Order: sequence, then C-alpha cells, then structure tokens
Amino acid sequence: MNKKELFRTIKFTLFSISAGLIEIVLYELLAHLTNWSYWPCYLIALVASVIWNFTLNRNYTFKSATNVPIAMTKVFIYYLIFTPLSTIGGNYLAETLNWNGTIVTLLNMIINFITEYLYDRFIVFGNSIDTKEKNDKRKHK
Repeated sequence: MNKKELFRTIKFTLFSISAGLIEIVLYELLAHLTNWSYWPCYLIALVASVIWNFTLNRNYTFKSATNVPIAMTKVFIYYLIFTPLSTIGGNYLAETLNWNGTIVTLLNMIINFITEYLYDRFIVFGNSIDTKEKNDKRKHK
C-alpha cells in the first residue's frame, strides 16, 4: 500500500469513527428516550451516520468530482442490501436472542465499516478518486 492510499484509509477510518459516534449516540438516545424496539432506533441512527459519512468521504477522502446523484445512487444500492440484512439480523439478535442492542449495533458498525470502505473505494469512487483536486486546479488556471 502506497503512502497516499494509506493516508486515504486513515481518513476513511477517522470519518467513519465520527459517523460511528453519531450512530451510537443517536441509537442510545432513541433506545433510552423512546419505548421503541431495536430496529427503528438502529435504522434512524444508521441513516444519519450514512449521510454524514458519505459527505465527508466524497469530499475529503476520495476527493471525487463524480456526479453526486450517481454516487449517492451507488451508495443507496449498497444500503439496499446492507440495511435489511443488518436491521433484520440485528433485530433478531437483540429482540429474539436478547443480545445487548449496543453490542449488536457495534457489530453492525464494524461489518459496515469494512464492507463500505471496499465498496466506496472500488465501486462508488473507483474511477473518480482525486478528480476533485484536478478539477479545482483547472478552475484556478
């Protein structure tokens, strides 16, 4: 792994940690302040963290000038698969097997972190990495 790719991975990790903090804090607030079951608390927290993470990683990690609606559609497709699996699976673990909801959410976050990095890196932004820098330099000439 070259230096630039290592730095990109570190940035993705740091932004994901910030998104994870948003997700876990929002999950905890909803779980403790409402009488809702696991899945609505998790789903609301997940959506908030996804929006945060996508925005930061598109601009600062992958520096992509790609069409935002197309990139968001690709991320939406990822979450069409991840969200039902993690929501139904997490709900089963938390509600049926009585696992701690916070632990289930943390496990989902770890799986999401690994799979989303690979998906973003190679599918969402693969061909457009660092194009934002090139476009910005052209604008200033």
